[in-house]
Amino acid sequence: METTIAPKKSLFRSDAMQRLLAFGALILLFVVFSLASPYFFQFDNIIGIFLSTAVNGLLALGVTFVIITGGIDLSIGTVMTLCSVIAGVFITFWGLPVPVGVLAGLVTGMLCGFVNGWIIARLKMPPFVATLGMLYVAKGLALVISGLKPIYFDESPAYRMMAMGSITGAVIPGLEIPNAVLILFGAAIVASLILTKTILGRYTFALGSNEEATRLSGVNTNTWKIAVYTLCGLFAGLAGVVVSARINSAQPSLGQGYELDAIAAAVIGGTSLSGGEGTILGTVIGAFIISTLNNGLRILSVPQEWQIVITGVILILAVYLDIIRRRQK
Repeated sequence: METTIAPKKSLFRSDAMQRLLAFGALILLFVVFSLASPYFFQFDNIIGIFLSTAVNGLLALGVTFVIITGGIDLSIGTVMTLCSVIAGVFITFWGLPVPVGVLAGLVTGMLCGFVNGWIIARLKMPPFVATLGMLYVAKGLALVISGLKPIYFDESPAYRMMAMGSITGAVIPGLEIPNAVLILFGAAIVASLILTKTILGRYTFALGSNEEATRLSGVNTNTWKIAVYTLCGLFAGLAGVVVSARINSAQPSLGQGYELDAIAAAVIGGTSLSGGEGTILGTVIGAFIISTLNNGLRILSVPQEWQIVITGVILILAVYLDIIRRRQK
């Protein structure tokens, strides 16, 4: 009688180890920058890091689902801008209640995501091309609808308080954590539950692992792919609401470039560009790595162009490590 011994899974190939390495890198950045500058570890600066992570983190949560399916979404940055402009139109131009404006922004994001998914799934257009097209469509619509001018929320202070108010400060005096940070963590919990506990999450991994096998097993892959891109659009809409509430205005020229930071956060956090692998926790850690790196380099007066170079090098290393890990598997 033969006994089959399963091959041991190396620590490097372990998904948990990948998240642990990313978290270790984040801690290392905190230690290095704290030693390099006495201003880095001050409470106000740490809150600034959390705030800058909130928007990028929300975008990264949505694009994580898309990347796990083996796709990509280059439009989330400008879709975010369009959603903030739509919220501004509803609240500032039309004088509707804040919740209505927020809902309009979220629905706009979902609609853009749905269109992306439909084009990719039904018209069989490559995700890169389809979402690149949506990038320009959303950017153009944001400029047209806003009349090329920022839309301010000065007459709706409740809108700004959604992001910059502090529930924790009301409960625990002195602990002023902006609501935008709480929204990020709440969205991350919801995203993690969707990815790990629902049928949408299971099919997200299935699409990325082997879409053809999933289709042959009787799953309507087109429907689920559209659902994934729609969910990504929802997170982009939420990011649009948060960023416009944070700066108290909808800036029609803002947004392009955010998609690259979001994709970088997901990849640095262990989401594979080849599809089939990824976690929400890893993505959140990746988003904090990018924000911490940018913040620390800014405090050390490193020129912005070199900040971009360093971020690019880290992204290349993260992708290369993922390639090595997949080869070992």
